Amino acid sequence: MGRFVIGSAWPYVQTVPHLGNLIGSVLSADVYARYLRLRGHKVVFVSGSDMHGTPIEVEAIQLGVDPAEYASKMHQMVAELFRRWNISFDLYTHTHSETHIKFAQDFFLKIYENGYIFTKEEEVPYCPRDKIYLPDRFIIGKCPYCGYERARGDQCENCGRLLDPKQLVEPRCAICGSKPEWRTTRHWYLDLRKLEDRIRRYVEENPHLPQNAKEMSLGMLKEGLRPRAITRDNRWGIPAPFPGAEGKTIYVWFEAVLGYISAVIEHFRRLGREEEWAQFWKNPEARVVFFVGKDNIPFHVIILPALLLANGGSYTMPTTTASTEYLLYEGDKFSKSRRWGIWIDEALQLLPPDYWRFVLVYIRPENRDTNFTWSVALEIINKVMNDDVGNYVNRVLSFIKSRMGGVVPPPGRPAPEDENFIARVTELFKKAERHYDAIELKDALHALVEMAREGNRYLNTRAPWDLVKTDVEAAQAVLHRAYWSLKMLAVGLAPVAPDGAYQLWRMMGESAELRWDEAYKPPKPGAALGEVRPLFRKITEAEVKTLLQKLEELRSQKAARKFPWEQVIL
Repeated sequence: MGRFVIGSAWPYVQTVPHLGNLIGSVLSADVYARYLRLRGHKVVFVSGSDMHGTPIEVEAIQLGVDPAEYASKMHQMVAELFRRWNISFDLYTHTHSETHIKFAQDFFLKIYENGYIFTKEEEVPYCPRDKIYLPDRFIIGKCPYCGYERARGDQCENCGRLLDPKQLVEPRCAICGSKPEWRTTRHWYLDLRKLEDRIRRYVEENPHLPQNAKEMSLGMLKEGLRPRAITRDNRWGIPAPFPGAEGKTIYVWFEAVLGYISAVIEHFRRLGREEEWAQFWKNPEARVVFFVGKDNIPFHVIILPALLLANGGSYTMPTTTASTEYLLYEGDKFSKSRRWGIWIDEALQLLPPDYWRFVLVYIRPENRDTNFTWSVALEIINKVMNDDVGNYVNRVLSFIKSRMGGVVPPPGRPAPEDENFIARVTELFKKAERHYDAIELKDALHALVEMAREGNRYLNTRAPWDLVKTDVEAAQAVLHRAYWSLKMLAVGLAPVAPDGAYQLWRMMGESAELRWDEAYKPPKPGAALGEVRPLFRKITEAEVKTLLQKLEELRSQKAARKFPWEQVIL
């Protein structure tokens, strides 16, 4: 079996992630990591809190707390929320760990020694009113490419282009809105021009990159890569290790992407097997897969590969960056300032994690922006999770419980339609497997749902409740194969809805460990079923209204609390 590093984009812990952040990175990565483990692969699934940078520093100062305290408390909140969402990290760490700080400094110093970093003086924006330099994210203006009015100094979130603050039209301080001054300072630059040809080959020759990642990256390469400043004048961050760079910190975006390596080192160090990290990050046979939203494409497809090449340390090049489009909420982008959307702490107060996980994967924005609406969520929960999946499970197991003595029946005397059924559901399971392999998680789930629908049609056609009255062996043949299809369903759903899948496995009385290859093994006659109860329950429109009222009450409570970590609902 293979070795995989699975990395989800590191959330910036100035706030709690919302549902769009979750499906774009962490949840998608978790589904894939769980799938790979079921297949028997060796997986290290890592991420962590992005703790540095000016946004946290400025807000901490405004609140009268130390940035380290602010970031640490928010990290603890976010880590606990991911645990409650059943995210199966091998390690969820943060960028202020000793391991990460030392690794990042050593890594960049090696790039400097290799001749890929140079210095130059430049004019940078400075807010005379707030008396601070304005790193990229604290200067906003109009994007020179698409005209978006609130483009940041490092990137336009509308078109995804990487920017320089001087490119912004009508720039202004993001804190107070004042027009910035330009002051001379010295910064250290990564010379991307020296790496451009190798990066182009990496992108062009990579068959695994999704279309949006390849198109955006090739568009940037066509325009030509410019040197990028990798130091900043803010205080809260990793001190730059270069000679003469006292008082500078490493730009947060450049050091955070190295966390995928430092987190694997930290993981094995905690296990007392530190040397094993190289089997994943310095092994050409290993595969490295990132999960990000499309706004993170440049940093994972251009910047990180460039850093790995410039370091020259024989690191494993990323296999792919599984990048989603955006998830909208009721037709518009998520917005904290407008209180538009649902954040992951709020979501768990409304519905169990399996419900959210199932819905979000079912509508995962793989090829285009997708709109989350409560009407769509209600339809998925009631018609798909309950009528299709839950109803089929209940029909099969309840009938075995009541008419087959509560034990798995023998294969019986199958008719051609029974063999045809198991062939159809096996092919659907293999289809889901192919989609999982291709990181087409939505299509994988849809194939599994189609298995349940096929099962319901099969029961309706074969009517075992009638067969059992006249031909017990024929009824056994139907229920034996229906039970087998439930094995496939439980295994296939385990990455998406782990609570429900493992509950189903227990109800079926399966004693074997839930693994992917178990789906292909015929049932063992005579195994006793466990307690049979509904997997899911339906949600009414009235309940949705109540849930939304509860959401507003929760937000009123949050707004009354001073500190961001006090506003997190646990």
